[in-house]
Amino acid sequence: MTLASGVGSMPGADQHDYDEAVRVVLGELADEHGLPHLPEVPGRGATASMTGRSVAVLAELDADLQPAGWRLTGTGGAPGVDHRRARSLLAQDLDGLEERAQGLTGAFKLQVSGPWTLAATVERPRGDRILADHGARRDLAHALAEGLRDHVRDVRRRLPGVDRLVVQVDEPALPAVLGGRVPTASGFSRHRSVDLPEASDLLAAVLGAVTDEGAEAWVHSCAAGTPLGVLRGAGAQGLAVDLAVLSAADHDVLAENLEAGGSVALGLVPAVSEAAVPDDGRLTEAAVRWLDMLGLDPGELGDRLVLTPSCGLAGASAARAAGLLRALHRAAGNISA
Repeated sequence: MTLASGVGSMPGADQHDYDEAVRVVLGELADEHGLPHLPEVPGRGATASMTGRSVAVLAELDADLQPAGWRLTGTGGAPGVDHRRARSLLAQDLDGLEERAQGLTGAFKLQVSGPWTLAATVERPRGDRILADHGARRDLAHALAEGLRDHVRDVRRRLPGVDRLVVQVDEPALPAVLGGRVPTASGFSRHRSVDLPEASDLLAAVLGAVTDEGAEAWVHSCAAGTPLGVLRGAGAQGLAVDLAVLSAADHDVLAENLEAGGSVALGLVPAVSEAAVPDDGRLTEAAVRWLDMLGLDPGELGDRLVLTPSCGLAGASAARAAGLLRALHRAAGNISA
């Protein structure tokens, strides 16, 4: 049966808003037609951002928060105060989830920044992005892979009834990394483009760690030009995309992934918009039209087709975020009927 889910982030600015995000996600998605997820509420600050969340997961690498953003500080086991806060906040959020999700069964999803998005975002100890240093970006990928192993084990312990655990690796910066469009720290130049084999290898190290732990490795990017074939080749079992930016070749790759037994999370509706939340009938029609174009029968896809917003909901109002998840959930039920 078709499922509905969120990409990850939810609106809010404090701990109360995080608690509300968990309530909404579990309330709207925790049944046979939903794929509930661990909410991210980046409005709480840098330690709760997509990057801060992922830095908290890293194994063996220490980091701290600088005026320009997150920076690695070494491997000496002495993380800075902000790194410790990021780890503490993640543990606190997982405690809250564990309390509210008692008895949860079925599927559940986690999100983390991918190695290339982190390399394009986090600075190395000497300054400038990790992307500028071959060795540093390799170390970062392996630290993320090892950290994810522990993260998956921790979540399994907290949610013992979950039998399908998905880890969504977010790579919105990957097209810019491959295209040599990531600016240097000065802003006057661009980092050199990364070769496809290296991009695939480091991503494969992270995805492999996820699958080694018995979880499903998905990759998400709502950026146009994301090389979906490269993601599949690196071991992505699921591809999460924005329908509005797909090329003809992208549609072919997604069809191949579904036909091969993989999953597709299809972003059907803008997360932030002045337009009203579309009703479930329109969303159902859009998803069925897409499947018809590919020549696929929704009844044969099981729970491998997932309907989502186009990207994270952090910039949406609380009412729109809840309304979108509710409409997508109803659409998933319509397709499954």
